[in-house]
Amino acid sequence: MPQLNPAPWFAILVFSWLIFLTVIPPKVLAHTFPNDPTLQSTEKPKTEPWTWPWH
Repeated sequence: MPQLNPAPWFAILVFSWLIFLTVIPPKVLAHTFPNDPTLQSTEKPKTEPWTWPWH
């Protein structure tokens, strides 16, 4: 059964992973988000109680 011979398939697996690991990470790391998140202040906003009449 020739498909059980690991010699050609292992080399194909290793070379394909080497290609994936050298081509894809720079493309992913070069990605920039369209809008950067802004830092929020650490102080809590002042909340006021509601003055609605409860009927």
